[in-house]
Amino acid sequence: MKQAFLCYASAAFGLEGLVADELRRLGFPDAKAENGGVRFTASPEGIFLCNLKLHFCDRVFILAAEQKCTSFEDLYQLVASVPWQEYLSGDESILVSAKCARSTLMSPRDCQAVTKKSIIEQLRKSTGRSFFPENGSSFPVLVSIHSDLVRILINTSGEALSRRGYRTWNGEAPLRETLAAALVQLSPWRPDMMLYDPCCGTGTILIEATLKASGIAPGLRRHFAMESFSPFRTVPFDTLRQDAAHESVADLHLSVSGSDIDPEAVKLAIRHIRQAQLEGKVHIEVRPLQQVFLQSGRGVFICNPPYGERLSDQKTCRLLYHDLRLLKERHPGWSMCVISSDPSFERSYGRRADKKRRLYNGRLECTYYIFY
Repeated sequence: MKQAFLCYASAAFGLEGLVADELRRLGFPDAKAENGGVRFTASPEGIFLCNLKLHFCDRVFILAAEQKCTSFEDLYQLVASVPWQEYLSGDESILVSAKCARSTLMSPRDCQAVTKKSIIEQLRKSTGRSFFPENGSSFPVLVSIHSDLVRILINTSGEALSRRGYRTWNGEAPLRETLAAALVQLSPWRPDMMLYDPCCGTGTILIEATLKASGIAPGLRRHFAMESFSPFRTVPFDTLRQDAAHESVADLHLSVSGSDIDPEAVKLAIRHIRQAQLEGKVHIEVRPLQQVFLQSGRGVFICNPPYGERLSDQKTCRLLYHDLRLLKERHPGWSMCVISSDPSFERSYGRRADKKRRLYNGRLECTYYIFY
């Protein structure tokens, strides 16, 4: 088994720098951010730790090959250049997906077929076998093509890393866990301050803040695709998981709370807190933000209010944005951090933000507004 692999940690637009910084803190000094992700080098154990501990990353891949391709023959030969016998025993279920953008090769289905054919052909040559049942564990491969640059990526994560495992239902306006963690990281909040979400929904922002502050690895309670890969069977996954679990701070005193006007959302939030094993650390209640009055002192509001994407909802949402301004005025020692896709947010709020950052909530372009 190779001692080190060239890896690629994918990230939503605007979060690449956060992922690179976190990788360096985890001990990967060569982490280099680029559009869409971060390149770095890691051992098999290091790849597993990345899957366990990264808060803002979408998936962790092994970058198996990379080259400009303008024909299916080019793609076939690029895939053939990968030593697949080092990754596959021949019994795995090879799952090929493809993404194509602004390229000569623009058919994901054809790219998948060519890639799968090339992988199987290389395995035939290297193993001497003629039949591959594909009844074993999943082996996900992604063909990513942008401006004719093709990357052959082996998905070590499996499901997206945003799937922490504590959410059973996302609500009407789901916020990915990775983005929620980024909102906390980009805010002025620190664990010795109060944190309050006045539009908490199903509690994702508050849960992610508590996980990060407590040193709890976000992937601690889920499985990763690489745990079934043949060359990684000697990696001590259970030991690495146990070591990561022992790094959390059990007796940390945090002041993390929130509220929402929707009783059903609050009920779900309480369930998610319980499933994240954070009972007693995050406090949520049913309360309209117009009735939120907190003790004086330093604190930070972070929220993901409704965006008013439907015309019929815009007036209500813009009144809500104004109420957020009034909430901050009732708490002069607090900062207000809001993510919204509404371009008129500042006008409705009644003040220009001290700091802004463009982010994406799924495919929706948003701005993160910070009022110190």
